[in-house]
Amino acid sequence: MANHPQSGQQAEYYEGPPTLVKGEHSFHDITNLVSHHAEKKTPMAWLAAFSVASLGVVLLLTMLAYQVWNGVGVWGNNQPVAWGWPIVNFVFWVGIGHAGTLISAVLFLFRQSWRTSINRAAEAMTIFAVICALIFPTFHVGRVWVVYWMLPIPNQMEMWPQFKSPLLWDVFAVSVYFTVSLLFWYVGLVPDLATLRDRAKNIWRKRVLGFFSLGWTGANRHWRNYEKTYLILAGLATPLVLSVHSVVSFDFAVSIIPGWHTTIFPPYFVAGAIFSGFAMVMTLLVVARVIYNLKDLITLDHLEKMNIVILVTGSIVGFAYITEFFVAWYSMVEYEQYAFLNRAIGPYAWAYWIMMTCNLIAPQLFWVRRFRRSIPLMFAISIVVNIGMWFERFVITITSLHRDFLPSSWGYYTPTFVDIGTFIGSFGLFFFLFLLFLRFVPMVAVSEVKGVMPEADPHFYDDHGDGHSAGTPTPAPQPSGGTS
Repeated sequence: MANHPQSGQQAEYYEGPPTLVKGEHSFHDITNLVSHHAEKKTPMAWLAAFSVASLGVVLLLTMLAYQVWNGVGVWGNNQPVAWGWPIVNFVFWVGIGHAGTLISAVLFLFRQSWRTSINRAAEAMTIFAVICALIFPTFHVGRVWVVYWMLPIPNQMEMWPQFKSPLLWDVFAVSVYFTVSLLFWYVGLVPDLATLRDRAKNIWRKRVLGFFSLGWTGANRHWRNYEKTYLILAGLATPLVLSVHSVVSFDFAVSIIPGWHTTIFPPYFVAGAIFSGFAMVMTLLVVARVIYNLKDLITLDHLEKMNIVILVTGSIVGFAYITEFFVAWYSMVEYEQYAFLNRAIGPYAWAYWIMMTCNLIAPQLFWVRRFRRSIPLMFAISIVVNIGMWFERFVITITSLHRDFLPSSWGYYTPTFVDIGTFIGSFGLFFFLFLLFLRFVPMVAVSEVKGVMPEADPHFYDDHGDGHSAGTPTPAPQPSGGTS
């Protein structure tokens, strides 16, 4: 059996994992750096931002109350465009909610360590985006007070949902996705909530955090159970990344409407959802890392990797755009051919070319490494991408409906102030929830970040000492109690 090398010899072959955390930070420094923002006095800047977001929530509630009182006729929905902005916004927000589960579950299963600094915020964004998404189909049914009819609840009328409808599939797919994402996010929070509990000075804060941390003490048994649960939830969440937006795409793909009746929609929608989700994560984290002084944890390397994902998924989406035109031409179906020609040169051509510019052309800048690492440019492109992805959903929904088979039924769709107010208000709700998350919860997964630091490797201290300052003697173990 080979002798264990001394610390001087160990340095010859031990290099440790790639550095994902910049600066000379100890475990204690990481805990302080992240926990401080959930413990300090509420900053005035946060209060100002929260006030603006709260106004957005008030606007949303006002528009929804107005719509319930007067009916869906206050929206711009008409014939033939019976699906207007509500469905556009629903698909947009569900897409935003895809990046969190991809970062947390899929990258976790593929052992991508760089996810650890961004997964917590991405998971929170997923949950809040799905909440915003569910508002639109809920109120789109018109009689929102009987929305529970969409669920298969036994009743005296023996009335059941139409299980052949993809709209009902949405109810189950999105509900399951939300539930699993919420559990996944909460399980990951438990060790960090326990850390905040142990640091809390206020008795009520300590009790509340103690309740939500589920009695976590960091014992070996707790970590074993935690890691098993996290792995199982990651395994459950991974298929949902693919299935949820595939099911959403079936809302369109199973119909016979020209422009919708195509088999490319499921992979095309999934790629687009990841594309827009990563762009939103980028928008939020570029700002948060500066305001919360987390540049050493959310580094340029993290942002560059996210930009690479945006580049790849954007190229897939662009390929899908081109493929749709090819399939329409190759099908020799005049209705399909006209539907796509109408998108490019018809009344909504302006929306189509905004979509193409934002989603296909803008992300190609990320082929250049200097651009991938430029903070102002990546921030601008992340916003441009989500503008483009909203217009993609607009183009798919509106242009295929406003001109279908018969010229006698052609029409034009224009949103009303209620449509616009509801959409703006949904952003208010999203940022309202995200700001609460930033204020009261560690926005970076402290326990996971520590796990990817070099100090977490058991061989690290062979070369770096026992972690104590030079000249400081190692403390002798103290007896646990009783007399010596």
